Amino acid sequence: MIRALSIEPDSDAGLRPIDKVVLDYDDRHRRRIALTTDGGLEFLLDLPEVPSLKDGDALTLEDGRLIAVKAAPEHLLEITCADPVHLARISWHLGNRHLATEISGQRLLIRHDHVIEDMVRGLGAEVREVHAPFNPEGGAYGHGHTPGNGHGHTHD
Repeated sequence: MIRALSIEPDSDAGLRPIDKVVLDYDDRHRRRIALTTDGGLEFLLDLPEVPSLKDGDALTLEDGRLIAVKAAPEHLLEITCADPVHLARISWHLGNRHLATEISGQRLLIRHDHVIEDMVRGLGAEVREVHAPFNPEGGAYGHGHTPGNGHGHTHD
């Protein structure tokens, strides 16, 4: 199986990919995974470190061909608030629970979770379901995937 060994940032910058692969947030943060492009090409993503692939990046195959990366729409919750202070308060509650959160203008996006949905509604936020690519903040300890409490202390 052919391998993809490197990333070219922002494939819209003059690069010419031969195909594309559509990946959700989790799969855009995998070091090694078998993938299939929209056109049916199977390849192994085989990188030395866990990447933070973004929509528009390209993967370089061993033979020099490029595969565009497209962020897949995901089932998310869009959270909006009456004012910036309220939005900051909701953001604090999400961060306190170590939830991956995308901060986008006057809204927050999180993965769909009915318990969290009930919580933020109870705190007075407006919530609606959306399908969109998910690009949460990378966190204070680096960019990329934030899969929970991995920052060196407990909350006991």
